[in-house]
Amino acid sequence: MLKEQLLNNLKEAMKEKDEIKKNTIQMVRAAILQVEKDKAVELEDNQIIDIIAKESKKRKDAALDFEKSGRQDLIDKNNQELQILATYLPKQLSKEEIAEVVKKVISKVGATSIKEMGVVMKGAKEEIGASADGKTINEVVKELLK
Repeated sequence: MLKEQLLNNLKEAMKEKDEIKKNTIQMVRAAILQVEKDKAVELEDNQIIDIIAKESKKRKDAALDFEKSGRQDLIDKNNQELQILATYLPKQLSKEEIAEVVKKVISKVGATSIKEMGVVMKGAKEEIGASADGKTINEVVKELLK
């Protein structure tokens, strides 16, 4: 189970005195615990992967701000955190692989114009899950529904 793996990796990071890895894993575990307490449920691995994907997206968004401000120290730390988070996420799909899934969704829902983008996006995100970020899926859907 992914929660157990996170706990074991946290222990390893503490033994190795790897502060960035330790802090990143603690942040993920805190986010998981918060959702579990709020909803009074035990999260499954796929729900934990969604939380990790959200945390990864936060880091990607922050990277742009760090680059604008020229803070190399924050850029480096952010990149390390992204690499750590990526180890828990499924393999990210290429644009071509995303396009194949989106084409199937388009034919399944019978979308013909950009007006049906919302329906296609919903179906594509359900199919793809955390294997691609929403921004990339959005770009592919726009290209295919022109």
